[in-house]
Amino acid sequence: MNIIKASEIKPLSISGDTVIIDARGGADAEDRFETAHLEGALFVNLETDLSVKPENAAVGGRHPLPEAVQFGALLGTLGITPSTRVIVYDDKRGAMAAARFWWMMKAIGHEEVYVVSGGLEAIQKAGLNITDETETLLTEYPVYPVENWISPVANMEKVAEAAANKDYAVIDVRENFRFRGESEPIDLVAGHISGAINIPYVDNMDVEGNFLSAEALREKYTAILGNYDPENIIVHCGSGVTACHTLLALEEAGFEGAQLYVGSWSEWSRNDKPVATGDL
Repeated sequence: MNIIKASEIKPLSISGDTVIIDARGGADAEDRFETAHLEGALFVNLETDLSVKPENAAVGGRHPLPEAVQFGALLGTLGITPSTRVIVYDDKRGAMAAARFWWMMKAIGHEEVYVVSGGLEAIQKAGLNITDETETLLTEYPVYPVENWISPVANMEKVAEAAANKDYAVIDVRENFRFRGESEPIDLVAGHISGAINIPYVDNMDVEGNFLSAEALREKYTAILGNYDPENIIVHCGSGVTACHTLLALEEAGFEGAQLYVGSWSEWSRNDKPVATGDL
């Protein structure tokens, strides 16, 4: 189990060493956190904690990963050790930054990390305490012991090879209009990686922004990807954040070992790589 309901936060957090993380992205992320967050939650910033500012988006995309050791130091300030139970949510429908944090925790081998389905909105509806008071981070702490990312990631060369190989599935989780190349609101070029298939991340959720059940996700992805070895599935989006939403859904559905293309479309589209438009 990787996804929990808001009603499960209290039962999980009262038993054992638990840290609750509020992960948000955007220029005003910290301001939004300080205005309203779950009582006791600690803030992490997608832009500065879960990625590094790229010198050139053509190398690594718009949200490159930090070094694993750097992430370990962050976890230390949050009081997270290898035995800590971690619960993470964000304030956007779809749990984008929360899913990125989940993936990064899994990518260093952390066992217990759960994403709250529906995020802050679901937490508020569940009647949990919302506050504007912030917690103090640790100043003396043990760094989380990690040296490297251990989860599979694909680079641009691997993606190019996979997109031309029938034994691999390269999944683009962006909205269909972006995949088709009808318009591109963020990156410089519209379209998609030639050979990729489009499975929009929004289809992992119901109309209220909650993840579908594990059974529904399993049925959905088995119908589409049942003939592929999970390790031969590569997932990307615009900059390697939303892709983690689908990687979370895939793991919940029983497809473990799929690869993240961190650079995603933001890197691919800046490197004179083959670009396709339309549905195929």
